[in-house]
Amino acid sequence: MAKFDLHLHSNNSDGSETVEELIQTVINSGIKIFALTDHDTAAGIEKISVLVSPKIKFIKGIELTCKTGNIKCHILGYGINPENKELKDLIALGKKLRRQKLETRINYLKEVWNIELTQEELDWLYSRQSVVKTHFANILVNRGLSDNNVDAMKKYLDGCKTGNTKFDGEAAISTILKAGGIPVWAHPLGGEGEEHLTEDEFISKLEIMANCGIQGLECYYSRYSLKEEKFLANCAKKYNLLISGGSDWHGKNKTVQIGSLNTEFCEIDSKQITILDRLL
Repeated sequence: MAKFDLHLHSNNSDGSETVEELIQTVINSGIKIFALTDHDTAAGIEKISVLVSPKIKFIKGIELTCKTGNIKCHILGYGINPENKELKDLIALGKKLRRQKLETRINYLKEVWNIELTQEELDWLYSRQSVVKTHFANILVNRGLSDNNVDAMKKYLDGCKTGNTKFDGEAAISTILKAGGIPVWAHPLGGEGEEHLTEDEFISKLEIMANCGIQGLECYYSRYSLKEEKFLANCAKKYNLLISGGSDWHGKNKTVQIGSLNTEFCEIDSKQITILDRLL
C-alpha cells in the first residue's frame, strides 16, 4: 500500500514551502505518490519534475478557482501538460483577475480598517505567482493584528467584496481536458473552514457538475469523516467518476498534516484511489 497525497501546495500559490522544501517534506513523510496542485498556476511543476527522485511518483496538477452557475467550486486538473496553450491562456487570465482582487483587498484594508501596507509588503504580494487571502493574513499575523491566518481572514478580509474573479467552471474543465488532464471536483462537500453540504445538497450540485464534464471526485480529504468519505466514494461509483484523495496541505499556512486523508487519520489503501490507474 503506497502512501500518497494528491493535493499539495507550494509557495507558488498559498503554501509556505518552496518546491525544494516540499520535496524534502514528501520524502520525510514517506509519501511515494504525490501531486502539486497550486491555485491557478502551473509554476513549480517543471522544477519538481527535474528534482524529484525517480523512486517517487510525481503527478503534475493544478487547482482552478471556479464558479459553475451558483456553485463555487475548485477544480483539480491531474496529469496536465503545463505548456498547453489553452491552459497557459487561462492561467494568464486568472493572474489578471487575481491582480484585480489583490488591489481591491489592498484598498479595503486601507479604507475600512485603516491598515496601509508598506512598500515591502506590497512588493512581496505583487511578486507572488498567485495571491490569495492567506498571503494577506500572513502579513496581518506578522504585524500582530491576529493570532492566526484563519482569524485574520475572518476579521479583516471576509467582508471585502471582490466581485466574480473566478473561472467559469465549464471552461476550466474543458481547458484541463485540452491540456491532457483529468478534471476532479476538489473537497466537494466543502473546503477549509466551510460548512459541509448535506447529502441532498451535494447530490443536487453533483448532477450539475457531472453535466459540466467533471471526471472525478476528491472523496478522501483531511477535513472529512470516514462516514462522509464512504458517502462520496459511493457517489463516485454511482456516477462512474474517478476517485481521488489528498490532504490539501499548505505547510505552515494551515494546520493540515501532510498525507492526512480524513479526520480520523486512518490510512487509505492507494488501490481505492481509482484515478491512479489512469495517471500511473
